[in-house]
Formats: sequence, structure tokens, C-alpha cells
Amino acid sequence: MKSLPKLVIFGDPKKEGVHEAIDEFTSFAKDKAEIVASCSVEECRAEILKECDFAIVFGGDGSIISTARNVSKANVPVIGVNVGKLGFLAEFSVSELKDFFPCLTKGTARIDKRMMLSCRVFGSTELSEVSDGREEDRTQKFCSAAINDVFITAGPPFRTVELKISVDGQPLAGCVSDGLIISTPTGSTAYNLSAGGPIVSPKMEAMVITPICPHSLSFRPIVIKADSIIEIVGIRVNEGTTISIDGQVSLRLSIDDVVRVERQSCNFLIVNNPLRSQWDTLAMKLSWAEKPKYKQDPTT
Repeated sequence: MKSLPKLVIFGDPKKEGVHEAIDEFTSFAKDKAEIVASCSVEECRAEILKECDFAIVFGGDGSIISTARNVSKANVPVIGVNVGKLGFLAEFSVSELKDFFPCLTKGTARIDKRMMLSCRVFGSTELSEVSDGREEDRTQKFCSAAINDVFITAGPPFRTVELKISVDGQPLAGCVSDGLIISTPTGSTAYNLSAGGPIVSPKMEAMVITPICPHSLSFRPIVIKADSIIEIVGIRVNEGTTISIDGQVSLRLSIDDVVRVERQSCNFLIVNNPLRSQWDTLAMKLSWAEKPKYKQDPTT
């Protein structure tokens, strides 16, 4: 007899509808799965995650992204249940998850791998003693994984900033703008899309570099290979210039800081809803490729 799937549940019960959705599902799954633990959106001990087959997140895309940065280290697939607004990553409703549940017990659920980004920020140059003399190196002051994107915003007093970008050690461009976005394919339909960047299939492995309101008509977004290493240095920044990870984790940037973005060593694993394709989601949520609304001829 096949053992019951082991689940960990994530959700913020203070958010509207989340507590009710969790109660409905746990009542349904009582004899069909082993619920190992219930955790807050961002926190769950590593030893708990190692025991689990799936992480079920109740909330919106923000809740899933927060959870995914944690559970991806343990290679636990995420099932997103939409109790939020948009729900790009939260592909299931509670009723759809109930209908889909036999796929979990039989081990036939389709799991997609999504690439993630690693962002590190190195502070001002310091000198350290080494055996053969003195060597110059930088201290790491920030490190985080990103599901959607890493972006730099100009911040107060809201003057444009100037950033120098290099890829794999070669100068790419200087960018005078309100900031810069580096996104994964998953994040291409988030801030990147709003800033005029391309839609990239989430199954691809690539990075997108998109300027935010560049002070140039010729700086267009570009797509580069997934194993590239991007470095960004602020030539001119504001007091409030900030780097943000998925719009959730942030750090103020100084003019001496170096931002390094590359592919994260692990992937974000997500369980797909077989009732929807990625293009269905784009069409339903953002009205992508919607037909023009022609004026009706009253004589026909």
C-alpha cells in the first residue's frame, strides 16, 4: 500500500479567506495525507521540510514567492492555492486541489523546475592581510535568492541614477534611468512586463535585463543566457537608492557597492494545474492576446 503524501501547509491566517481555506482543505485531507506541520509564510525549520513531499501555500503570489525562497533549498515542490487577487503562481482553487489530489497520492503530479537568481551585494573595499603581502577584497553585505526578479530603484530624492552594467566581466552598457530590473522567466510577467520587457516562457532558462524609464530611446530590454554573471556598479545614486528582491527583501545601496546577480544553484519546484496552461493564465489574468472589441452592427 502506498504511503500517504506528507504535506507542510503555509499561509497567513490573518489574511482574508486564508484561515477558512486552510480549514476546508485540512478537513478534506484528514484521511488522505499526513500534514507534518503548519508554518508561517516565510519560516519553517529545515528538518521539517526534509520530511515533506509537498508544500501547499494558501494565499497569493506574494505568499508563494516568500515561501519558495525557503523551501527551494530543500527541493520541496510547491502547490499554490489562490486566496489572493492575481494568482499567476497560485494555480489552484481549493476545489481544484481537491479534484487534483489523487495525482498527489499516485505520484503523477507534473512538477516544473523554474530557475532562480542569486543576488549578492559587496560593500566598500577593505584591505586584508595575506601571507604574501596585502590583498584587496570586498566584504559581502547582502545575499538572497530571487524567484521573480532583482531590481534597483532610484529612490528619494527621485533623481535618475547612473548604473554601469557588465556581463561575464565584459562591459555591457551604462544606464541613466529610474532603475534596472533583472528577471527570471517566471518573473518576466511581473515588474519586467510592466516596464516594457518581453514575456519569456517560464520553462526557458534565461535572464532578462530591463531598464526602468531609461533616459534614452535606444536602451531596449535584452535576454541573456542563464549562466551569465551580471555585475552592477552605481556611478551616481540617490540617498534612497535601493535594491529589492521580489519586492519583499531590500537593501539601501551606496555608491561603492557592487551588485552581483547570477543563477541560483537550486531551482524553484512548482506543481502545475493540468486544467490550465501558462498561456491560459496570461489570457485570463492579463487579457493577453485578447481580440479587439469591435462595434456591433445593429442591423446584423
